[in-house]
Amino acid sequence: MSRFDAITFDFWDTLVRADVAATRVQRRLAIAEVLESHGLPADHDEIDTSFDEAWRRFDSSWGLGEQFTGHHAAETVLDVLGHTDDEQVRIRVIHAYLSAPRAMKLDLTENLESTLRVLKDAGLRVGIVCDVGLTPSPVLRDYLEGHGILQLFDHWSFSDEVGVYKPDAAIFEHALSGLGGIDPTRAAHIGDLRRTDIAGAKGMGMLSLRYRGVTDDDPDHGPEGDVVVDDHAEVPAALGL
Repeated sequence: MSRFDAITFDFWDTLVRADVAATRVQRRLAIAEVLESHGLPADHDEIDTSFDEAWRRFDSSWGLGEQFTGHHAAETVLDVLGHTDDEQVRIRVIHAYLSAPRAMKLDLTENLESTLRVLKDAGLRVGIVCDVGLTPSPVLRDYLEGHGILQLFDHWSFSDEVGVYKPDAAIFEHALSGLGGIDPTRAAHIGDLRRTDIAGAKGMGMLSLRYRGVTDDDPDHGPEGDVVVDDHAEVPAALGL
């Protein structure tokens, strides 16, 4: 029998493969359509410049552990484009920025669903601990629902709902509490990033698994995982199942 009662998963490039370029195109087209419908300039290069500034502000805030959500990013886009005075334009651009990713068809990582079912069948509670980036958590749930696996998770802790990013202990505590008050020493966390996933799990006393199936994070970014896996099919054995 495994000594673990629960496992939490990172989202981006652990559960779902991120497609930053395609998401950017979807957002650019959606915002350009809004601007054109109001008779405003919709230069794609200018929209891209606004996206660059939004990402720069997010990345800086993320590194400092300060919340910068998709709504903040949309407000940045409006500020850079100079469309902050017209309330109708503002509301529609924000909605376009936040909702455009819903049209995306993003892939799950290899062997994820079968591994989740093995973990569930073994009696483990399964959760999500996710720094959402600039795509809000309802859209992320929709991705999982679209793949038919949302029901395989017992709880989720998204940064835009909890109010903190990994490696802050509060988001892991939220997850463990939501999974039934799990003792951190009887829980594992798997993710691709050393600074957030691995450092956060280690700080809690959870078993840390670094997932390299999509990205292989730079060693300079933080500590190594207790276990390193290249495929989700390796996870059950890593947990002693």
